[in-house]
Amino acid sequence: MDVHGWLGADAASAPAVDALDDDALLAELGMDEPAFTDITQLRNVRSNVERQAAEDIATAKRCEDFATFKPLFDQVQADLEAGVRTTIPFVKDAGFSKAAILAGEFFIVSGQIAYVAEVGDPMKAPNGEADARLRVIYSNGTESDLLLRSLQRALYKDEGGRRISEPTAGPLFEAVATDPKMDEPEHLPTGLLYVLRSRSTHPNIAANRDLIHKIGITGGTVEARIAGAANDPTYLLADVEVAATYKLFDVNRPKLERLIHSVLSAVRFDTAIPDRFGTPVRPREWFMVPLPIIDEIVERIGDGSIVGMRYDPTTASLTHS
Repeated sequence: MDVHGWLGADAASAPAVDALDDDALLAELGMDEPAFTDITQLRNVRSNVERQAAEDIATAKRCEDFATFKPLFDQVQADLEAGVRTTIPFVKDAGFSKAAILAGEFFIVSGQIAYVAEVGDPMKAPNGEADARLRVIYSNGTESDLLLRSLQRALYKDEGGRRISEPTAGPLFEAVATDPKMDEPEHLPTGLLYVLRSRSTHPNIAANRDLIHKIGITGGTVEARIAGAANDPTYLLADVEVAATYKLFDVNRPKLERLIHSVLSAVRFDTAIPDRFGTPVRPREWFMVPLPIIDEIVERIGDGSIVGMRYDPTTASLTHS
């Protein structure tokens, strides 16, 4: 009845609403969705290979010779704490090729550090890609023999999946040179580790002056750090003298400081110093330890042999905990 032609030609050619089924109605309204014509195509369901990768990780068995690998995990943990190693998200390499996995590398998967102890002979996967059977040791004392592609898939799917870097090349420490003409190393300086002695007249401190040391790290100068020490409870409200300094390279300063303090935790100097308001303050970075032991700690961190070591005050030496 469109005698005036207001509805236009499209209305005349449109199908009658009563003649449309539900799918056709949705299409007319622009709300249709692509149909899944293949009843075997499932959405939101993991593929067999993805499920198998997760199962391989979950069904790891006990590693009978874990004692052989434990020092490696201890070293990696110490390196991470000291900033000598870092973790890197596990992503595909440039060009969209799968990220490589090599023997001797460490990863984090399913909350565990994983060490690739062995890579077997290459084989062809069903999709034609190269694959290999691995022996993977985990930090919880288990192992699995999953396929290389399965480990890759597990790392891709795990939001916390990480590759652990190799140790940073170059020295961790270097004694500060007194000759300004000496060439600087080519590694990036990241601060100074300093050792201080207090000049406090407090009886407990004065009686052990040669043993009580503050160990800290700064990204600036030690002189700026200790300015105003006499008014700062951190420095026992007294002037201090610098006993030793070490230049740091390519290292995470807070982690390194925590590592050193943990080695000396048994000899933390525990005393209360009243501040200017009379409130007792207990500084946490002072230790009753001889300077030669601090030198040894620095040396052992540099060569990696600090793993598992603690200072024993009864023998005045570093021992394995």
